[in-house]
Amino acid sequence: MLNQDQINKALWNACDTFRGTISADTYKDFILTMLFLKYISDVWQDHYDSYKAEYGDEPELIEEMMKNERFVLPKAASFYTLYEKRHEPGNGERIDQALHAIEEANGTKLKDAGKSVFQDISFNTDKLGEEKQKNTILRHLLEDFAKEDLNLKPSRVGTLDVIGNAYEYLIKNFAASGGQKAGEFYTPPEVSDLMAELLDPQPGNRICDPACGSGSLLMKCGRKVLANHGNKQYALYGQEAIGSTWSLAKMNMFLHGEDNHKIEWGDTIRNPKLLDKNGDLMLFDIVTANPPFSLDKWGHDEAEHDKFSRFRRGVPPKTKGDYAFILHMIETLKPQGRMGVVVPHGVLFRGSSEGKIRKQLIDENLLDAVIGLPEKLFYGTGIPAAILIFNKAKTGTSTLFIDASREFKAGKNQNLLTDDNIRKIVQTYRNNVSVDKYAYIASLDEIKENDYNLNIPRYVDTFEEEKEIDLMAVRAEREQLKAQLNELEGEMDKYLKELGYGA
Repeated sequence: MLNQDQINKALWNACDTFRGTISADTYKDFILTMLFLKYISDVWQDHYDSYKAEYGDEPELIEEMMKNERFVLPKAASFYTLYEKRHEPGNGERIDQALHAIEEANGTKLKDAGKSVFQDISFNTDKLGEEKQKNTILRHLLEDFAKEDLNLKPSRVGTLDVIGNAYEYLIKNFAASGGQKAGEFYTPPEVSDLMAELLDPQPGNRICDPACGSGSLLMKCGRKVLANHGNKQYALYGQEAIGSTWSLAKMNMFLHGEDNHKIEWGDTIRNPKLLDKNGDLMLFDIVTANPPFSLDKWGHDEAEHDKFSRFRRGVPPKTKGDYAFILHMIETLKPQGRMGVVVPHGVLFRGSSEGKIRKQLIDENLLDAVIGLPEKLFYGTGIPAAILIFNKAKTGTSTLFIDASREFKAGKNQNLLTDDNIRKIVQTYRNNVSVDKYAYIASLDEIKENDYNLNIPRYVDTFEEEKEIDLMAVRAEREQLKAQLNELEGEMDKYLKELGYGA
């Protein structure tokens, strides 16, 4: 069996093929698209081999049975066909044709509103150099993916989210090494797990992530329904601003059999695409997101005249789009809806227009919980973040504050939330109780007394009293150390005299 670390290491080595030729932000898309092609080829081959083992070498019978597969892989579009021809001219054109054939063979599964998943990626590009150099680079890439550590047959990788995990791994590494803005779109898997646990989606729910990245957080919410209730009666909706990342989300949904989804491409704030038949914002049972932290140029100029009235509580500042996403998400909640959003701590206490919006949301009794996370969890930024939970059908007027900032497993460059850390947060949230030095239920009056400032230390007292110092014990220890020092100096003098030094 392969584990994710082996896959990740092999992928990182495959990146060497492009280093020095094109930027990391560009070759990431080549690596991930090739990973998609290799993965579906391995899934297809694995199923073919299992039929062959069961029914013998009967190509016509097996071909007929393969028509029942969840997706179609034309023979000429298989990774293995491309690999066999790798020494021939035209690798770039052949790979592009293979991707197009896969798209055409699978109907609407890899398309959305006329946009093709692969339209922003071409292996037959001059970015890889002139024809001979390009062909050599792509031959090396095909050979990298043919290695045993990238044999991704389900019989070897089990239930791993290969594409999602690999995307997160690559984004993490590009972000950690300054790979442009990659860090904005990466949610660590354990934070996605925590969000899905806190929101606890139910059968029949419509679940939305308006800044969905690779779709991993959305899919984790869906899988939570499957794990807890044994069915897939849910629908996933998302929107993603970056074309290549939208493509990745579509590929991820395709690979995981999440056919009941709608992922739109576009800017959620300037141009929300998830609309009902009347052209109004669609409403959801669960809304969750990790939007880009404090996004500059988020659409401030158009916000005042927003046709969906999302900013009637106030327009967020021009250079910080955190509340733009929060207000959009709240506007898309059903009357019984719940949402969880990851935010930088400034959202909890900054004043001016953000302070007015925060006051309005609290006065409307929408804020259910504020959960402080450890620092260095998110790639691309070392700052600590918080999760805000909103509930449109909240009972009572208090708000739960949880300070989980000191509970984590320290990693080499990043901190991690362990299963125990997640379990403690979720249990505390569900029990809705104060826990000494960890959680506190604040009344609305207390929040008002704090001028609607949600900074967690105002509510959760984590101060540890220092132990009283026994001065007599310290004095006795000091006398003992002085005696030992005198003894050592005496011995040193003796040795020096023996060596002929000293009087």
